[in-house]
Amino acid sequence: MSDQHGSYYLPEPTKWPTITSAGIFLLALGFILFMNEFSGAHWLMLLGVAILIFVLIGWFGEVASESERGLYDSQVDMSFRMGMGWFITSEVFFFAAFFGALFYSRVLAVPWLGETEILWPGFEGVWPTAGPAGEAHIGADPTTEVGAGQFATIGAWGIPFWNTVILLTSSVTVTIAHWGLKEGNRFKLNLWLAITVLLGCLFLYFQAYEYAHAYQELGLTLGTGVYGATFFMLTGFHGLHVTVGTITLAVILLRCLKGHFTKDNHFGFEAAAWYWHFVDTVWVGLFIFVYVL
Repeated sequence: MSDQHGSYYLPEPTKWPTITSAGIFLLALGFILFMNEFSGAHWLMLLGVAILIFVLIGWFGEVASESERGLYDSQVDMSFRMGMGWFITSEVFFFAAFFGALFYSRVLAVPWLGETEILWPGFEGVWPTAGPAGEAHIGADPTTEVGAGQFATIGAWGIPFWNTVILLTSSVTVTIAHWGLKEGNRFKLNLWLAITVLLGCLFLYFQAYEYAHAYQELGLTLGTGVYGATFFMLTGFHGLHVTVGTITLAVILLRCLKGHFTKDNHFGFEAAAWYWHFVDTVWVGLFIFVYVL
């Protein structure tokens, strides 16, 4: 049983950290073996992923159950808030590193290499660049066929613009859902939270379409020099965060439909909303510095 020592909450012993360690170990071992071309390594990776999914469902479900049973006090609530705050802070630095790589490559490294011609004669320090793979066609018509060794960039005012509208709209809808929760209006909460989840799915659909278009028609891939690498690292990791955020909001929606959370006790919802606002904010910076400039 859980125990209370004054204002300090002491959780009961749990199996989940041990199972998590086993899942991470199998995933890492499988990946290492896969990189060294061992047969069957992918099965180890899949087993590790399956264990981690099992842990997420079981551990988060246990925490949700304890919360609904009223086992958590103000000290636990504060620790959750501090933990989520530090987690988002770590994510800020995560994306700062990728934006820093983009800035360094575009503003410092490429122009300097163009001035020194240290790579090969005739190298031009212009952005975007694929290095020796070929020349870039800035703002090229997406319908134009791209020759071998060449690539075309993705214009900002097509899918990227509409994805920006979608994510900014989703920030509004999740805020309205939060208002509904604080007002005790369950219909308003469930409706606007469901719309937020649908908007997240719509964003991911458009990004998948954009990636397919880039690879199949524009010649823009992860291996297209420093431009392709920074483009897919930034947009890809952001897409991963949108995926995580959408799944989290969907789980929160299911909990809301089951009657979880009250207007005075709903940090699980707030944590998901904080994360979603962070993801939306990162996309605005990404849209400006990757697509527009």
